[in-house]
Amino acid sequence: MAERLRVGMLAPIAWRVPPLHYGPWERTVSMLTEGLVARGVDVTLFATADSVTRARLSSVAPHGYAEDPLLDAKVYECLHIARAFEQAASGAFDIVHNHFDFLPLTYARLAAAPLVTTIHGFSSERILPVYRAYNDVCHLVAISAADRHPDLDYAATIHHGIDLKEFTPRTTRGDYLLFFGRIHPDKGAHVAIEVARRTGERLILAGIVQDAEYFRTRIEPFVDGQQIQFVGSVGPPERDALLGGALALLHLIQFDEPFGLSVVEAMATGTPVIAFSRGH
Repeated sequence: MAERLRVGMLAPIAWRVPPLHYGPWERTVSMLTEGLVARGVDVTLFATADSVTRARLSSVAPHGYAEDPLLDAKVYECLHIARAFEQAASGAFDIVHNHFDFLPLTYARLAAAPLVTTIHGFSSERILPVYRAYNDVCHLVAISAADRHPDLDYAATIHHGIDLKEFTPRTTRGDYLLFFGRIHPDKGAHVAIEVARRTGERLILAGIVQDAEYFRTRIEPFVDGQQIQFVGSVGPPERDALLGGALALLHLIQFDEPFGLSVVEAMATGTPVIAFSRGH
């Protein structure tokens, strides 16, 4: 009988896996981990201690640092990554799959197993020196053709998937437009508000506030609870209801997005998407 493939899955620790509300990287890690376990792969998931998984869970952080201001993100990230690569150096894995951005690449030459890194997006060009330095020893995966950087070599482009069981296809449309994403200038919530005001349509804004000043000055003054509503971050059941009940999803992004999960999620419910042609 062949030995099972042993995978070390390195997740971010801003949120638990899977996230209760926001946490797109953590959600992707969860789906991949559970899918591999279902196929008989031996997976060790490095994530927060409150994560829920059928894999073997290895944790340093008790919960996501984004949920607890008393947790120092840098301290727990260092301990978290070190634990994963100490086990990798001992020969515990046949492969390590990194979803933690660029920092784990600096361990690539110390691990006894190949390192696959899914690049969930480049926060800025300033992180590229790390990717360039370890380009020859890391197996990089892009999440869209638009997000492939010309300076790097890639093993593959693999788009994000979603769990279709979490979405209900609908044939009738609701009476509101929907913005679903981070409340940040990049995501264009202010443009969605302008669309609603010009057309007279109702607008629901759903998402985590990632830029408080932007929310205070560009969003909150227009939220009246009637034509324009803000409902904050929502979990999977509420997400399905909001996406499925919308007249359309407004995806009016102001940057070249690597991959817009909400676009795919909206289409899974049958809701049309009105988007700017940027990124993915």
